Amino acid sequence: MNRILLALVVLAAAVGGAASSNLFKLPFPAAVLFVLAGVLALLLVLRLLPLGVRRPVVFLLTLAILAGLGGGLYYFQFVIKPDMVKGFISAAFAPKPSAVSAEPAKMEKWTPQMPAIGSLRAYQGIDIAPQVAGVISAIHFKSSDDVAAGAPLLQIDDSVDQADLKNGMAQLRNADATLERQQTLVQGGNTAKSQVDSAVAARDSAAATVERTRAIIAQKALAAPFAGRLGISKVDVGQFLAVGTSVVTLQQLDPIYVDFQSPEQSLRTLAVGQQATMTLDAFPDRTFTGKIAAIDARISQDTRNLLVRAEFPNPDHKLLPGMFANIAVTTGAPADVLTLPRTAIIFSLYGDNVFVVKPAPPKASEAQAAGKDDKPNLIAERRFVRVGDTRGERVSILEGVNAGELVVTSGQIKLQPNGPVTIDSTAGLPTPAQTPKP
Repeated sequence: MNRILLALVVLAAAVGGAASSNLFKLPFPAAVLFVLAGVLALLLVLRLLPLGVRRPVVFLLTLAILAGLGGGLYYFQFVIKPDMVKGFISAAFAPKPSAVSAEPAKMEKWTPQMPAIGSLRAYQGIDIAPQVAGVISAIHFKSSDDVAAGAPLLQIDDSVDQADLKNGMAQLRNADATLERQQTLVQGGNTAKSQVDSAVAARDSAAATVERTRAIIAQKALAAPFAGRLGISKVDVGQFLAVGTSVVTLQQLDPIYVDFQSPEQSLRTLAVGQQATMTLDAFPDRTFTGKIAAIDARISQDTRNLLVRAEFPNPDHKLLPGMFANIAVTTGAPADVLTLPRTAIIFSLYGDNVFVVKPAPPKASEAQAAGKDDKPNLIAERRFVRVGDTRGERVSILEGVNAGELVVTSGQIKLQPNGPVTIDSTAGLPTPAQTPKP
């Protein structure tokens, strides 16, 4: 029996050593054979001991084994098992990386501009209205006509005034003849000088009456005071016109003004002659270029805003008074600015912020954390920023982000500060062809 145990010990040790040397593979670890060889060797030693010594040794070995098993169970229950439970719980509730799209902050060259909104105003614009009342006898225009300066527009019935003019002319001729006779008589000493003075006064009174009648006749013939485009007629032939009743509007459209309000702080950068660009909702694909024509001499006490007027050429008369305009005034030379997509900015009441993608910090006494495919784990760090001007889909960043830093552009709603993220270029929505407007 002892020889068999010795042979088994040697065999188990030899097979375990060969498996450890990779001479062949076993379906179980080679350490199992070494443990089996040790157990067999222990049995062999026990068999070789005298009977009187064997019993105490077996008792001590049994006691040691039982103590080892108890200590192992205690260590597993109160040390290994809590750590295992914590690991399972943390693994179950650990946040999963969120797929986001990101873009590095980049430097661009922008020309400083001051945005504003304004309304178009005619270079000259009036409502044609009569100075005297009467019945319309003729209309010489059509709605939306382009007319030259002095073009006849409307005629008020002046038949009574024409008759008064004829009467006045007759009285004037009579006064001239009377004055001529009195002058002849006074030269011969046949009349007093006072008679000549009376004749002169009568002649002047008759002449003034004629001039007054002619002025009234002229006022009843309405003409265009300047070249421009007429609006829609508000009257008809035969209609009685009261004094000041609007007949039609007349607008000079080339050039055209744009009036807009600007805060008083803009006085340090605004100046007459600066270039201004304009876009309108009616012509979304066109940009009109003009210049600052005038700056008001006072600031409104109610709004603390300054009224500014820009002038734009309008040769095709497409721009009409009253249209809404978006203005951008060039206030300086081009400069380098840091920009981000508009979608990267989270606007909120407590401050504008962005999420910056950066490598996850290594844990204590561990190397840099790595994810799948040996790629470093990434987290999204919240940063508060100060934004500047906006140009289309880009926003200038004054502080909070450095050039080249990777900033989340979509998917921020599912992020938590310092939460794990993965970069997915397909996560973001495509940029619309045209930015929607309210």
